[in-house]
Amino acid sequence: MIKGTFPVEKFETLETPFYYYDMELLRETLNTIKKETENKPFHIHYAIKANDNPRILKEIASYGFGADCVSGNEILRALECGFSAAKIAFAGVGKTDREIHIGLDNDIFCFNVESLPELEVINTLASEKGKKARVALRINPNVDAHTHKYITTGLNENKFGINEQDLPEIVNIITSSDHIEFIGIHFHIGSQITDLSAFEDLCVKALELQEWFNKQGIRLPVINVGGGLGINYHHPNHCPMADFESYFRLFGKYLKLQDDQTLHFELGRSVVAPCGSLIARTTFVKEGLQKKFLIVDAGMTDLIRPALYQAFHHIENISSNEAYTPYDVVGPICESSDVFAEGMMLNLARRGDLVAIRSAGAYGETMVSTYNCREIPAAHFSDSL
Repeated sequence: MIKGTFPVEKFETLETPFYYYDMELLRETLNTIKKETENKPFHIHYAIKANDNPRILKEIASYGFGADCVSGNEILRALECGFSAAKIAFAGVGKTDREIHIGLDNDIFCFNVESLPELEVINTLASEKGKKARVALRINPNVDAHTHKYITTGLNENKFGINEQDLPEIVNIITSSDHIEFIGIHFHIGSQITDLSAFEDLCVKALELQEWFNKQGIRLPVINVGGGLGINYHHPNHCPMADFESYFRLFGKYLKLQDDQTLHFELGRSVVAPCGSLIARTTFVKEGLQKKFLIVDAGMTDLIRPALYQAFHHIENISSNEAYTPYDVVGPICESSDVFAEGMMLNLARRGDLVAIRSAGAYGETMVSTYNCREIPAAHFSDSL
């Protein structure tokens, strides 16, 4: 079993738990994305919700990528960290007036509109400012992403997006609104998608919708296919990066762009998840009747994905090279769901051993809480230890 490489001696001096980011892997990932999209009409908007650590954001912004935001504060964070307002897309089903004002005042790239009432409010607020808001319509393509129900977002019966039957009414409003500039259509079918055929289905649906708009005499300068590309959580050492080559090649093959049309992506997890690990220290090894419990000082407050989604994270005992034995890896939170893994094969563990919970760079640090009066874990970076 291959284990990752960590500066364990340096970790010993740090207070646990903490997030550790492999900045070399992040840069390799960003360079790969840049290589796969250069000389193509492809534009990347990094999904801030995946990881909003300022150091991470500044690194991503330095590559010239845009930002995908789902709150007004994410827009402000993106601007503070060097993202251009002209490359910020703003999605979300419940944008408040304050958040819409933030987008308008900063002249962002576009609002991804998710309902008829939202479109009407944006038009009203833009009118009050004497501005024109660029909008893309987030349409539910009714494509099954074959992923966890909590992160499936593109089906008809979903709180996100606009259903096709509402399009004629919305188009009528757009064409009669003086303060709306309609620039294209937007999709997001879900997250952690590893079956790329779901994206093929999305391309087919996007082309059908484009034909419908063409028949209405409406051209679409922008098609935004969202994000959702998954990573390999089970084998982070064998597969340290998502398959960007196949992903972008698929869209180039199945989604034939028209002249001067641009294709936009909102990648998050696939950019940052592999480079992050949650480092925890073993507090106790508890012998049960049939199990061994490895109790660590990190919990669901530090990484909620296993408790919330029953998500898998590969775990390594980075302090030991002894024989492997199965453990239930659990945290200290006063909840039975505070379990990172059951029956995880780890090198024989002792009190004080450090464990690395891998592929935690997305939806880890950004979702921490202070439940049980827990402290927020620190973040450390490979190039500054």
